[in-house]
Amino acid sequence: MTEVFFYHLKERPLEAALPQLLEKCLERGWRCVVQASSPERVDALDQHLWTYDEASFLPHGTDRQPDPHRQPVLLTDRDDNPNGAQVRFLVEDAVLDDASAYVRVIHMFDDGDPARIYRARDSWRAARAAGHEVAYWQQDSQGRWSRK
Repeated sequence: MTEVFFYHLKERPLEAALPQLLEKCLERGWRCVVQASSPERVDALDQHLWTYDEASFLPHGTDRQPDPHRQPVLLTDRDDNPNGAQVRFLVEDAVLDDASAYVRVIHMFDDGDPARIYRARDSWRAARAAGHEVAYWQQDSQGRWSRK
């Protein structure tokens, strides 16, 4: 069964947390797809992942570039899986109807938006009802994650 994790961004924004989680997935040998809410947001995340840390390189691309199937991390605003990812990240208002094709699905939602918190709760209930293992992770003031 798919693990469905909920990451509550309380202290640091998505742009600080996402690269760390992607790096951990790649260390495990997992391919990832990050689903954003719009093509503009995909472009912004693409730019950010090239520049977030001068000392790091996070191999990635978008589904609009050639050979998306070759990307270890693929950014998209659609719900398909062209790079055969084992882990799917859902950021902001992205929605995935069927999590069963993944080892792990990660919902990342911002503390500053009550509507997104409400949608995350709905997604939690739906994932539990579907029989998935669910877990909730929260940031501390240093940006570290703890399972609650």
